[in-house]
Amino acid sequence: MPELPEVETVRRGLEPHLTGRRIARVDQRRPDLRWPMPPDLVQVLTGAQVTALRRRSKYLLADLDRGGSLLVHLGMSGRIRIEGAGLGQFHHDATILPQHDHLVLTTDAGTTITLNDARRFGAVDLVREGETHPLLAALGPEPFAAEFDADRLADALSGRRAPIKSMLLDQRLVAGLGNIYVCEALFRAGIHPARAAGRIGRARLAALVGHIRDVLADAIEAGGSSLRDHRQTSGELGYFQHAFRVYGREGQPCLRPGCAGSIRRIVQSGRSSWYCPACQH
Repeated sequence: MPELPEVETVRRGLEPHLTGRRIARVDQRRPDLRWPMPPDLVQVLTGAQVTALRRRSKYLLADLDRGGSLLVHLGMSGRIRIEGAGLGQFHHDATILPQHDHLVLTTDAGTTITLNDARRFGAVDLVREGETHPLLAALGPEPFAAEFDADRLADALSGRRAPIKSMLLDQRLVAGLGNIYVCEALFRAGIHPARAAGRIGRARLAALVGHIRDVLADAIEAGGSSLRDHRQTSGELGYFQHAFRVYGREGQPCLRPGCAGSIRRIVQSGRSSWYCPACQH
């Protein structure tokens, strides 16, 4: 499932083609994805101007001049492609079948923005003006936000016996983190994924916050990670998977300079965690 870097990569790809543009046509090809789409979706979007394109956690939000926002979640297999005159050739993947094109927006510039979702675990909804969408209501701070710092993290983790890996995946604690980037950040911080969250000192938590931001920034710069379904809006793959230091590297040598360990994998709450037992404690 796309994590923060993949969604941010898609947002940045969409922004120059959607922000400030008016939606001239909406082609809704099915009534639902994971959940039903709003019955007035076509009516609300047609003719609306997108005033801003935002990301909140793993959700895309297109603010509309008539109030409210369009909310999109890519789910497990959702992809967005942009096509139009002068945009160059879309890098087509033979696995992206047109029968899975479920929502197509055409802007006043003639650009088409298509949501393709083979497994239909994604979501399209409207955030009504003045309302907080249920999917966004309980989210914690963004990893790059000033309020996500060592003090807040230490307070949230105080006395907690749950593993630090599980706590960082809790979207109420920090929004947008997923399995890949938590594994990578914990490796950079030298923290074992099974370590009790409440037993990590404030200084190590401060370093962890920095490593979380660094690994996310590195992944965004690389266009995200393409393990199965993620593509940039141009159709190109992300490249951060080539920079993984622990994720998916079970049995391979640790890449930390001077460390003689090898990467191991454990299962935590049904999710695989990769780490180096020699340098993560």
